[in-house]
Amino acid sequence: MRVVICGAGQVGYGIAEKLAAEKNDVSVIDLSPELIRNVRDALDVRGFVGHGAHPDVLEAAGAKDADMIIAVTFHDEVNMIACQVAHSLFEVPTKIARIRAQAYLQPHAMGMFSRDNMPIDVIISPELEVGEMVLRRIALPGAADAVGFADDRIIMVALECLEDCPVVDTPLSQLSELFPDLLATVVGISRGGRLFVASSQDQLAVGDIAYVVASKQQVRRTMGLFGHDEEKAARIVIAGAGNIGLHVARAIENGDTPAKVKIIEAGRERAVAAADSLRRTIVLHGSALDQKLLMEADIAEADLLVALTNDDQVNILSGVMAKRLGCRANLVLINNPTYHDFAGMLGVDAYINPRMATISRILQQVRRGRIRAVHSVQHGAAEIIEAEALETSPLVGRPLRELDLPEGIRLGAILRDNAVIRPNGSLRIKPKDRVVIFAMASAVRQVEQMFRVSLEFF
Repeated sequence: MRVVICGAGQVGYGIAEKLAAEKNDVSVIDLSPELIRNVRDALDVRGFVGHGAHPDVLEAAGAKDADMIIAVTFHDEVNMIACQVAHSLFEVPTKIARIRAQAYLQPHAMGMFSRDNMPIDVIISPELEVGEMVLRRIALPGAADAVGFADDRIIMVALECLEDCPVVDTPLSQLSELFPDLLATVVGISRGGRLFVASSQDQLAVGDIAYVVASKQQVRRTMGLFGHDEEKAARIVIAGAGNIGLHVARAIENGDTPAKVKIIEAGRERAVAAADSLRRTIVLHGSALDQKLLMEADIAEADLLVALTNDDQVNILSGVMAKRLGCRANLVLINNPTYHDFAGMLGVDAYINPRMATISRILQQVRRGRIRAVHSVQHGAAEIIEAEALETSPLVGRPLRELDLPEGIRLGAILRDNAVIRPNGSLRIKPKDRVVIFAMASAVRQVEQMFRVSLEFF
């Protein structure tokens, strides 16, 4: 696949790294000579210094022969025009643009993103993607990661095995025997920094992170079996009233069991705007690092502080301060990947990686075959993939135990006629089944092949 990426920031670099490792032909455009130099030095891609929406730059980058353009510069307008130029002058088939400004994403404005107006096939809003991720983590306290598949009927949760975890030192095959009605499968294990596919003979150890695919109706029960029965937060303090903070606060207000929410915002105009747009949420103007203001927000009685400002250091420090002042837990937004490895040592309970949220959304469009959703885990070491089985798929028809499945994958769950099914050796995949698979990076191409439309299908 030939791909042109406009923007060599964290997201652009991450996508280029992933696609180049899979032997795609990738070109990256950015105005910054330093960023392009870094891309050229570290990755097997072509780098071009220039404006991502200029026709001559796009042509030099190979837009004429490109299968896809991914516009992820820091400017919405550049991303939109880059897609327009790619369509009008070079007839690029697939156009993806990152758009941050919520004004472009209002229902009455979405009509302009059509083939006859501004032909963008996929619009990605990082703020909304991250906001939904935050809401899932709030709904499933104790999960190190959580994402929904198959219209949220299937949930993947990453669970740390603590000292009191009931399933430690138990072969995974015995879990199926002990809980035959439990619609949950351990698909992957991270141990000592190494991620691998789980097998029925594996045993979980203290400190492991287990990646579990479960029915939505049984995800809380599943978490309880792993020793995670934390109660949902009833009192939440949000640091930052930007697009993400407002999205989270509004969703909580409109939820079935809304928690009591307070927001701390450093910018006066933004604080006033947030207070005007929210109904029940209390908005406080000031810094989330101001101990007196945290006390005014009743942080000692709060169940959770969610730090969503644009400053990683503010997010980390406010999360640590909140716990020191009596808050039960914190959830922190961290953009800089260098902070991820030692955030826990500083006192961060859980963090959100916005870069991976955006990359996962883009990979969903890059993946070939009937791929419906993709979630990247462990910095791209593996992916959770939802795919639709076709009549021509090699998975269809025979019992799973008779299939010669490639190494590096494990089936987690199947959605058939709105019912969730746990895979077993006698199960036969049927056409139109939606299959959730854990795949190591080395096996992703083989998963794509299993769900591609072959010529025989026509």
